[in-house]
Amino acid sequence: MRGLVIAAILLAAAPLGLPPFATTLLTEALILGLLAMSLDLMVGYTRLISFGHAAAYGLGAYACGDLLIHTRLPLPFAIFLSASITGIVGIGVAWVCTLAKGVSFSMLTLAFAQLLYAIAFKWTAVTGASDGLAGIPRRVGPFGLTQFQTRNGYYYLVLGCLLGAYAFCRVLVRSPFGAVLRGIRENEPKTISLGYNTRLCKIAIVAISFMLGGLSGALYAPFAGFANTDLLFWLFSGQVLIMVIVGGQGTLLGPIVGAAFFMLLEHVLSQYTDSWALFFGLIFIGFITFAPDGIWGLFRRRVRI
Repeated sequence: MRGLVIAAILLAAAPLGLPPFATTLLTEALILGLLAMSLDLMVGYTRLISFGHAAAYGLGAYACGDLLIHTRLPLPFAIFLSASITGIVGIGVAWVCTLAKGVSFSMLTLAFAQLLYAIAFKWTAVTGASDGLAGIPRRVGPFGLTQFQTRNGYYYLVLGCLLGAYAFCRVLVRSPFGAVLRGIRENEPKTISLGYNTRLCKIAIVAISFMLGGLSGALYAPFAGFANTDLLFWLFSGQVLIMVIVGGQGTLLGPIVGAAFFMLLEHVLSQYTDSWALFFGLIFIGFITFAPDGIWGLFRRRVRI
C-alpha cells in the first residue's frame, strides 16, 4: 500500500517536473493503462479472452466525440455519459458472447469489434467514415471551469479517472463477486455446482470491463482531438491484450505498467526503425517463454511482495 501511495504522489507531481511533450506522452500512457486494466478484469480474473476489446475503446471515443461536437455538455459529463453508454452496449455484447466458451467466446468478441468497425467505416453522418471525427473540443467543465482545457489540467483529469477506476476494480476483485470470478477462472463447473449463476457473473464483468474501456476511449477523444476507425480495428485489440500479458495479468497494476512499457518501447524503437513491431514481437515471445507472470510478476519476486 505504501508503494501505491508513493506512485500516486509521483504521478501527481510529474507534470511539475516534466517537459510538455513528456506530460503528453504520460497522459496517453495513463489512458492506455486504464484500457488495459479494464481488459484484465476479463482476461486475468475470469479467463475470458477477448480479441475485440477495441470495440469498447472506439465506441467510447466516438460517443464522447459526437457529444462534445453536437451538444453543449461539459467535458466531464460527456466523458462519463459515454462510458455509461458503452457499458450498456457491453451488456448486449456480453449476453451474446457468453452463449459460447473458450475460443468461440474470443471469436464472438472479435466479430462484434469488426461489426462496429464496419458500421463506423460506413456511417458517415455519425462517425465521419474513414476520415473520422476531427476537431473534438475540450469543453469547459461545470461552473465554467477551464482547467481541463490545459495540458496539465487534462492530465489530472485522466489521472483521477485512472486512480478512481483502480480503486473500484480493487474493491471489486476483493469482494465476494471477485471470488466468484476467480472460481469461474479456475473451475467453472465447480462454481456452478456451488449454486452460482456463472453466466450472469460473466455478463456483469464484461459489461463493467466495457464501461471502463469506454471511459478510456472517452478520455482519449478530447485528448487527441479526433476519433477514427483505427481505434476499433482488431490489431489494436491485439495490442491491448499484449499489454495485459506483458504487464502481468490478474494484477490490475501489471496491465497499467504493461501499457506504459508498450508505449515507451514503441516510441523508442520507432525512432530507429519502421519495423519496431517485429522487435516488440520478439520481446513479447521472450516474456511468454521466460516470464509468463509479466513485468509486475518479476517486480514482485524481486522485492518479495
